[in-house]
Amino acid sequence: MNDTALPRVLIVDDNASNLLLAEYVLSSAGLTVARADSAAAAQAAVRSFAPELILMDMQMPGMDGLTLTRLLKADPATAPIVVVALTAYAMHGDADRASAAGCDGYLTKPIDVHRFAQQVLAFWRGRG
Repeated sequence: MNDTALPRVLIVDDNASNLLLAEYVLSSAGLTVARADSAAAAQAAVRSFAPELILMDMQMPGMDGLTLTRLLKADPATAPIVVVALTAYAMHGDADRASAAGCDGYLTKPIDVHRFAQQVLAFWRGRG
């Protein structure tokens, strides 16, 4: 993939409204987007959709987003995927916990629909 191409983005969130809004904003900006409403669905989507960037909800029932991020970053096949934590629970230290789990960035909800696509693309452009 060259630097001018847009990444395939997987949005992982257990809240259907959050998924739909993020998908709409990113699709409107020209990105190819897939959704997953759980860690298990995200693992299947990683295999079938091959995202280059994942927006990962930190708080999900069952396996949380940080645990899934650790698993993805521990696997050489999925470690290069840019993972951005996306959370409504922006507590002191959450950004550090996300970074320690392997997240490449951190965004808080609610998203700013006017800036969201550019914020996501900034993480993509800043990848290693």
